[in-house]
Amino acid sequence: MARTAPPAGLLLGFVDFLWITFVPFPLGDLGNSSAVWAVAAFAFAYRLRSSWLWAAVGAAVALVIAVPSYYLTATLVQGDDLAVLWAAPSVLWMGFGVLAGVVFGTAGTWARGQGWRQVLGVALPGAVLFAEAVMQARRIGNPNYGDDPLAHAAIRAVLGALVIVLAGRTNRQRLLALAAAAPLTLAGVGAFLVGGFR
Repeated sequence: MARTAPPAGLLLGFVDFLWITFVPFPLGDLGNSSAVWAVAAFAFAYRLRSSWLWAAVGAAVALVIAVPSYYLTATLVQGDDLAVLWAAPSVLWMGFGVLAGVVFGTAGTWARGQGWRQVLGVALPGAVLFAEAVMQARRIGNPNYGDDPLAHAAIRAVLGALVIVLAGRTNRQRLLALAAAAPLTLAGVGAFLVGGFR
């Protein structure tokens, strides 16, 4: 974990900024997605094949490191002020990174387990993408959002289903995870609203 989490975080922040900068919309908007970062924490833990504790810690470390990596890349690529690295929004995003790393890092190990934990583990990364799709869909018809919110919502919904299909090992597990994702999606929408995401 100590050898993999820091490089994973550096890579996530670097690639995320380049993605936002060079990939056209609506796909480019995925770089602004907190759900995508949560899925990255899940994928890290899923591949790590470690205990849930080490996976959660590793995923949290990776997400925390990804934040300054993102802003450092912005400084190198487009000359942003380096002071952003320790500004209040950066610290806030690192705090969210700890929370998301623990939750989705744990889910990554659960997805390889058995029983109800396995179902929840597979469902969580899909649910966070579904929740973000709902948040995007709420913007449809709002003149304050120039980009097409329907396209953003649809992309996240498709990715949510794809993550569940890829993480599940049998069709039964996938169907159970899709069913479990429904209430988890509602919880995710609530978490986004409480966290101030609109």
